Amino acid sequence: MKLYELAPTRSIRARWTLQELGIPFESVVVKLNEGAGQTPEYLAINPAGKVPALVDGDFVLTESVAIAVYLAEKYPQKGLLPTDLKLRSQLNRWMLFVVTELEQPLWRIAKNSFLYPQEKRQASDIELAKEDFRTMARVLEKHMQGREYLVGDRVSVGDFVTAYTLDWGNEIGLLDESPTLLAYMKRMYERPKAAMRIKDAMASLAAA
Repeated sequence: MKLYELAPTRSIRARWTLQELGIPFESVVVKLNEGAGQTPEYLAINPAGKVPALVDGDFVLTESVAIAVYLAEKYPQKGLLPTDLKLRSQLNRWMLFVVTELEQPLWRIAKNSFLYPQEKRQASDIELAKEDFRTMARVLEKHMQGREYLVGDRVSVGDFVTAYTLDWGNEIGLLDESPTLLAYMKRMYERPKAAMRIKDAMASLAAA
């Protein structure tokens, strides 16, 4: 099994799942900043030219949440997905909430801060995206009050997806009004097999 990844990106979600499952895998670093995501060889694996990508034998899968769910389903004995239909549906609900309502504003901020060429950046959209994130973070903040995990009474891949996204929001100071989410994120990253925090992943990339 190979994981095509780059330290600070959403590939953290896939790596975290692999580490929690205790599955041996080969890490292939794709240096997007050096154009490695646009080579014909890599585009044959992921036509979007992004990370992560998982290669499991002759099976190729992209998109971090899809990879995390696939791995959890492949190793059901590890218990990283609820088997109860209603709990599983709630897990799907909250993972979709995270990647649509929380991650998308973060992407808008990143694009308008440093990813787009200077002439295409819109400072006004950064402020709107911050407002959108905070509004939706309040929804998750309320949901997580009195809960240890995203759904049910044990950890799931949804917690890895969510903790990473919250860490991203925290890096740009958007969780200052969300003490429950901050505490939840901290608990998740204190797990023995947790992935690196974004700031540590950035530091390791800079040192490489």
